[in-house]
Amino acid sequence: MTRYRYGAFHGGPDPLAEPVDAAGAVDALADRILDGSSVRDALRDLLRQGADSMRGLDDLRRRIQQRRRELQKSGRLDGLLERVRDKLDEALELEKSALFPDPSDDARFRESMLDMLPDDTSRAVRELADYDWRSPEARAAYDEIREMLRRDVLDQQFKNMSQAMQNPMSPESQQALKDMLSDLNSMLDKHRRGEDVSEDFEEFMDKHGDFFPDRPESFEQLLDDLARRAAAMQRMLDSMTPEQREELAELMAQAWQDMDLAAEMAQLQDNLRALRPDLPWNGRQRLQGERGLSLPDATEALAELADLDALDSQLGQSYPGATLDDIDEEAVRRALGRQAVDDIERLREIERQLREQGYLTDRMELTPKAIRRIGRTALRRVFTDLEAGPRGDHDIHDTGAAGEFTGQTRAWEFGDEQPLDVVRTIGNAARRHLSEGSAGRLQLAPDDFEVRETETRTRAAVVLLVDQSFSMVMNDTWRAAKTTALALQALASTAFPLDALRVITFANLARVVSADELPDLDAASIQGTNLHHALILAGRFLDRHRDAEPVCLVVTDGEPTAHLLPDGDWWFNWPPDRETISLTVAEVDRLTRRGVPISWFRLGDDPRLEQFLDAMARRNGGRVFATDGNRLGDYVVTDYVRARTGRRRSA
Repeated sequence: MTRYRYGAFHGGPDPLAEPVDAAGAVDALADRILDGSSVRDALRDLLRQGADSMRGLDDLRRRIQQRRRELQKSGRLDGLLERVRDKLDEALELEKSALFPDPSDDARFRESMLDMLPDDTSRAVRELADYDWRSPEARAAYDEIREMLRRDVLDQQFKNMSQAMQNPMSPESQQALKDMLSDLNSMLDKHRRGEDVSEDFEEFMDKHGDFFPDRPESFEQLLDDLARRAAAMQRMLDSMTPEQREELAELMAQAWQDMDLAAEMAQLQDNLRALRPDLPWNGRQRLQGERGLSLPDATEALAELADLDALDSQLGQSYPGATLDDIDEEAVRRALGRQAVDDIERLREIERQLREQGYLTDRMELTPKAIRRIGRTALRRVFTDLEAGPRGDHDIHDTGAAGEFTGQTRAWEFGDEQPLDVVRTIGNAARRHLSEGSAGRLQLAPDDFEVRETETRTRAAVVLLVDQSFSMVMNDTWRAAKTTALALQALASTAFPLDALRVITFANLARVVSADELPDLDAASIQGTNLHHALILAGRFLDRHRDAEPVCLVVTDGEPTAHLLPDGDWWFNWPPDRETISLTVAEVDRLTRRGVPISWFRLGDDPRLEQFLDAMARRNGGRVFATDGNRLGDYVVTDYVRARTGRRRSA
C-alpha cells in the first residue's frame, strides 16, 4: 500500500498553477500584431506586459523601481562617521569632567591637549590611541569606538561576520581571522591562475565556515558576494565628499591595522577586482534619509542598488541579442523574492511552449500553424464588427464549417486544424498495432491521424490588392488593411479551402505577399501608389485559374500616382501623370474583358480618388464601397462571401 507524507510548502513553483497556455499566448500575440506590431515586437511586448494571470517584465521592473526609491531614501552614507564623532565627543566630555576638579598642571596639560585635537575625526581617534585616560568611562567610550570600527569593517566586507567573533576580539580570534584571510587569498590566487579550486573551497569552508553565517554553497557564490560588497564600498567612498572620504578611509585603515590585517585586506581587494572586473567598481550614488546608516548597512544598500540597476537592464531586454536567459535568477530572488523567479520561469515556459507546440521557430518566426490562428483572430475581429453593424451575420463556428465534407480523408500534416476523422485514425492505429505484433494497450502515433476534407460547391480565384503606400500610415488605415488581409486569408483557407487566394500589396511597386509574410507586413516608406503594377499581377494570377470564378478586391486611400516602366523600373509623379492614369485604366479594361468585376474599397474622403473609382466602377461593372478603417474588414469579407454566394446560386 502506497503511503504519502505531507509537509509545509517552503517555496518553489506553485504546484497548483495552471499550465502555460501556448494557444492563448498566440492569441495575445495576434492582438498585438493586428494592432501594428511586428512579430518580434509583439512577442517582446507580450513578455513585457504579461497576459491574463501572468505578470510580465514591466511589472517586475516597476517593483524594482519601487525598491530603488526605498533604498535611496533609507538613510545617509555618513552614518559611521556620525556615530564615531558622537562617541568621541562623549569620551572627551567624560574625560574633561574627570580632569576639571584636579588643580594639577598635568590636568591642565591634558585639557590643553584634548582641546588641540584636530577636527578631522579619524586623526583625532588616531592621536588618542596612546592617550592615558583618567576617566574609566571615557576609556570605555573610546574602546567602544575601536570595537565599533572593527565590527563595521568586518561586516562591511564579510556579511554578519562579527556574529562569529568574540566581543571584544580576543588574540585567538584575531589570529583565526588572519589565518582565514590568508587561506582565502591563497584560494583566490589559485583561481586567478586558472586552477580548479572546488576541493580548496570545501576544505576552506570546513576550516573557516564559522566566519560565514550565511554559508555560501560554492566558490562562485562566495566570490560574487565578496566582490559585490567590495565594489559597493568603493562606490560609497566615491559618493562622499572629499573630506568624508578621507576620514572614513583613514578610520577603516586604522581598524585593519589594529587587527594586523591591513596587508591581507589589500591583497583581497586586488584579487576581487581582478576576478570580477565586470562589477561597477566606480561611480557615485546618492542616498537620502534622516537616519545615518552603519557601514555594513550602507554597503549592503549600495550593493543592492547596483544589483537592481543590472537587473533592470536585464528585464528591459532592450540591448542587442537580449533573451530571458540573460536574467540572473539569484539577483531576482534577492531583490524581489521567490515568486518573481517563478514569474520569470513562466515567461520562459511560454517561449518554450510556443516552439514545442509548433507556433514559433527557433529563429522566433511564426509557423504556418500560428499564422492560421492569427488569421482566425483577425476574422473574429471582423465578424465582431460585422455583428455589431447592420450588414448581416457570417460567423464561422468551426474550421471548414462553411464547406461540405467530400467524404475523403487525408493524412494529418503538421499545422492542420481540420476536423479529425476519429474512425479512420483509430483504424490506422489498430492495423499498425496488429502488423507490428505489439502487446499491451493500443497507442496512437502521429502517422495514424487523418483529417476530413471539406469543399465548397463553387471554386473561386480571389485576389486582394492592398495599398501599402506611406499614406496608409499617415491616414491610420494600414492596421485595418493588414487585419483585413489576414482575415480574408483565414476565411479562404478554412471556410472555402478550395479557393485560390493571392494578396498583392502595392506602393511604388507591387508584389505578391505570402501568408507567412502577412503578420510582419508593414507599410512602405516610399511614395507612390502603383495600382497599374498591382492589376498586372492580379491579371496574371487570374489567368492561371480560368476555371474558377474570379473575385478581385482593391483597398486603397489614394488615386494612382505611379506606374511600371517597360524596363521594370517605376515612375512616380504628383499630381498623377496622364500616362499613369492611362496605363492603370488599360489594366482595368483588360480585367473587364476577362469578365472580372472589381470591388473597390475607398478609404478616406479624397475627392479625386472618389471621382476616379466611380469612373472605374462604371467602366468595369464593379462596385465602390466608401468605408472607414474600422469597418474595412466587414465590407471586404462580406463582399467576398456575397460574391461567392451569388455565383453558387446562379450556378
